[in-house]
Amino acid sequence: MERRLTAILAADVVGYSRLMGNDEAGTLAALKKIRTDLIDGKIAEHQGRVVKLTGDGILAEFPSVVSAVACAVEMQRTIRERNADTPPDQRIEFRIGVNLGDVIVEGDDIYGDGVNVAARLEALAEAGGICVSAIVHDQVQGKLDCDFEDIGKQSLKNITRPVRVYRVRDACAASNGRSTLATPPLPDKPSIAALPFANLSGDPEQEYFADGMVEEIITALARVRWLFVIARNSTFSYKGRAIDAKQIGRELGVRYLLEGSVRKSSNRVRITAQLIDATNGVHLWADRFDGSLEEVFELQDKVAISVAGVIEPTLRQAEIERARRKRPDNLDAYDLYLRALPHVFTAMPEDGNKALPLLVKAVELEPDFAAAHAIIAWCHEQQYLRGGLQEETRNAALRHARHAIATGSEDAVALATAGFVIAAAGRDYETALTAFDRSFALSHSSALALGFSSIVHAWMGDETIAVEHANRALRLSPFDPLIYVPYLGLAYAHFAAGRFEEAAAAARLASQSNPRFTVPHMLYAAALAMLNRREGAGTAVEQLLELQPGVTVATAILSARCVNPKHIAALENALRRAGLPER
Repeated sequence: MERRLTAILAADVVGYSRLMGNDEAGTLAALKKIRTDLIDGKIAEHQGRVVKLTGDGILAEFPSVVSAVACAVEMQRTIRERNADTPPDQRIEFRIGVNLGDVIVEGDDIYGDGVNVAARLEALAEAGGICVSAIVHDQVQGKLDCDFEDIGKQSLKNITRPVRVYRVRDACAASNGRSTLATPPLPDKPSIAALPFANLSGDPEQEYFADGMVEEIITALARVRWLFVIARNSTFSYKGRAIDAKQIGRELGVRYLLEGSVRKSSNRVRITAQLIDATNGVHLWADRFDGSLEEVFELQDKVAISVAGVIEPTLRQAEIERARRKRPDNLDAYDLYLRALPHVFTAMPEDGNKALPLLVKAVELEPDFAAAHAIIAWCHEQQYLRGGLQEETRNAALRHARHAIATGSEDAVALATAGFVIAAAGRDYETALTAFDRSFALSHSSALALGFSSIVHAWMGDETIAVEHANRALRLSPFDPLIYVPYLGLAYAHFAAGRFEEAAAAARLASQSNPRFTVPHMLYAAALAMLNRREGAGTAVEQLLELQPGVTVATAILSARCVNPKHIAALENALRRAGLPER
């Protein structure tokens, strides 16, 4: 028996069955052309050898892991460029896994655990994505122009030991949407991203204050309707990273970048800001704004007005004057609210428990602080959903959500968050949609509002609107830590429409963005069951039960607020097929 150590690349076409069902002859011809024009040449260029081809897959080996990963990255880049002008439902995309392992050689074929691990890594990757084992990561790191994301130890099918897995960021669609939106086109209107401001206060504890300043500036900019403004959560993914302005502009698909600093000392605040043309790195404007803490919101608006005026000289101050929302009169309440925000949107009750005391104090100081009431409602809704469906918790969520809607006429995020809670905890979809409409009227650039709207529209059976809103949210905030929200909307919508391959992909992206959130695991298991991938569905159910012991088909259906009885029945049937306990 001949054995050798080799680098193994396993690749598979995403949604092959769907593509073949839509156009068998066209899919086969397109796949053959991609192999001939791109894949075979890339493998040969990196001294690799095609071991075998299956209907929708490729197995290749390489003399080094550096060659294997370099080949995988170039394959995905080239295929992505080729797909740029192809309708999404007709694109041929690959998942790729790379492993280094000992294999058994038999003729021209290879077998063994090394091959099996590569195949399982490929299954973990997303459309256009690459996953590699830890041994590959250790050998390649620093030798190629790509980054790696550690996604932890994974239990792989028929592999006895857990395997630590890394995503290759450069080509990975699972990296919070980075590959599918890696080079988005510039919008047809002025576009801007406000980067995190540096905290120059000399006190690390004031970091939250600098972050809050930027969030308020983004909110003001987003209210200028002819501006395309990237959401705060995506721009904050660059915090603490030294990256060229032109690269950030390309990754976010914007022309302008705003950066600066905040210094808070005693009762005084100083904001410095500068505007950069991201297409060439040229500084267009810089200024300094000084004031007292009592003038902090006025200072934020001055920055926003100045920036917008540089981008569009015909801007009148009235554009933002009309857009000003009611801010809290009590700055201590605002301070407590900012301190609570980092704990809020993980969708985990224990994190919400850290935020609630701060938020409760905030509304005691400022009873009509709509944003704080909305976030309190969100925290209670998550406790209700994940903590045993206690009626008292549900009532608290609805009470604060209604108060936020009643008092939050000028706060787009508060309206959207409260609207989602009204739908999720109260099943009052009409009130929720009205809140979303009011939110969109205030700001067309709220990725969070679009994500929440996507989920609610999917619950209601409006799959087309759900997909549209989710995709807009992903474009506005492609690197958002809350990206699981629009992905969850996509998963619900595709499942309801019977697009189970797409539902599984979206659900997996949602769970990878927020691994402890159980709803994506539920939808992933259901979608795999409908695709007759029983083993994968069973594994997803095991993960779901590990995260939320005692969950059943009945309680899972209760957490999915679907309106259409047909969709409810389909989800129930799918979860039973996946192996979730009935009661």
